[in-house]
Amino acid sequence: MAAAEVLNAPAIPTLGNDVSGYLPKLRSNQGHYVASSSTGWMRPTPSDTPIDEMRKRFRDEGYVWIKNVIPREVVYDMREHYFSQFAHTGMLAPHTSPRDGIFNPSSDPTSHQGIGGVPVDSTNALLDAVHADPTYRSFLAHPSLRAFIRQFTGWEQERIVDRAMLRHNCPGSQSTGIHYDQYFLRDGDDEFLTAWVPIGDCAATGGGLMYLENSTCLGRDLESAFLKKAEHLPKQERIDAFNQYMAKDGFMSHDAVEFQGIHRENVGRWLVGDYEAGDVVFHNPWMVHAATKNEDALGRIRLASDLRFYEEGAKLDPRWMKIWTHDDGL
Repeated sequence: MAAAEVLNAPAIPTLGNDVSGYLPKLRSNQGHYVASSSTGWMRPTPSDTPIDEMRKRFRDEGYVWIKNVIPREVVYDMREHYFSQFAHTGMLAPHTSPRDGIFNPSSDPTSHQGIGGVPVDSTNALLDAVHADPTYRSFLAHPSLRAFIRQFTGWEQERIVDRAMLRHNCPGSQSTGIHYDQYFLRDGDDEFLTAWVPIGDCAATGGGLMYLENSTCLGRDLESAFLKKAEHLPKQERIDAFNQYMAKDGFMSHDAVEFQGIHRENVGRWLVGDYEAGDVVFHNPWMVHAATKNEDALGRIRLASDLRFYEEGAKLDPRWMKIWTHDDGL
């Protein structure tokens, strides 16, 4: 199976992980809250679901949210390790554990932004260090995750790009804008699998990812249009997510309501989930997504990692075969 292959059939109706009928109030960095009629629950998939059904959901919906891929305690060990590096910065609430990752409400969230925001210099230094840390690199190679990917894709061997990222998002700070993954990795094959790993429990309103329903075809069409506009540019500019035809910060928008309205004829609702430690969401390179604004009722800092996997032997984007640093220009 080619993991990025998708069918253009209508999406299966979302079952959701909340049977009460409640829909969360969502918003992105800018704009109004998304109307409840434009919001829906993602479909969670138990880890013991037959593999053919998992693959079908991925093809039909552009994503598949698998429960309990990685042991919960392993995920929380990673969360504790990460926030321990920031304990001296004032980010964490006094007398709380780094394992919980509770934001200090007396701190200015703009002073503690991570990737996707505008980190201050001292935070950039910590981010550079934690991305190269052996604890994080070991987490990326966890055997439960890797075994699942080989089973799901049918690949004999997977290859992860070295530029995996850890993104923390404090309540009230800037979150990741609207995008699809392919335009950041244009110098490699367009058949890859993104794994989004919440590192700790993350409520729908807590800064986790939201996916634009039925947006795979939109992502493909937008990329074709971008490439056509840029075909006269030198290669290094053409493959750059920050070229003159792209948004200045690499995102298509920071306003979920506006973006959905512009493309209303081609897409559905913004879909979200109440993610738990151990879950992994896999999506294709074209699925449009963004992070919700973190308005977590418990004050939890959202921490997650996004990983890209290729089949061994695929053409990889060489720019992404180096460990992330804050000044790598990507």
